[in-house]
Amino acid sequence: MSKFQEKVDSYYENMTGKLGLSNVDKDLLTAVTKGVGPNIYKADASLVSSSDKDEMDRVKNNFLIKKLGLKDGAKLDDAIAKVIDIMGSSNKNKYRAVFYYLLVKELGQEKAYK
Repeated sequence: MSKFQEKVDSYYENMTGKLGLSNVDKDLLTAVTKGVGPNIYKADASLVSSSDKDEMDRVKNNFLIKKLGLKDGAKLDDAIAKVIDIMGSSNKNKYRAVFYYLLVKELGQEKAYK
């Protein structure tokens, strides 16, 4: 099994186990993880710090606005807040690929990865 596939499987297990999510689309998770690139292998870059405003601004600007082409607004802030709630604000292991996957699902942007 490749290191990439091990990461995807680990994220899937995190989502279905620890986070208790059902109906996780593994193909979409794989595509989103691929989009995150080599950051999944870097300890710090593979995680999202929801308590860091600059980090949340980067997620919003670089992922939601630039990558997905969405317009800035309260809808994006609300989606980020909901994903933080789903993952748990005290959860120290908010994996970037999972965070992005949940944003894609929350905002109905699956078409960006099909």
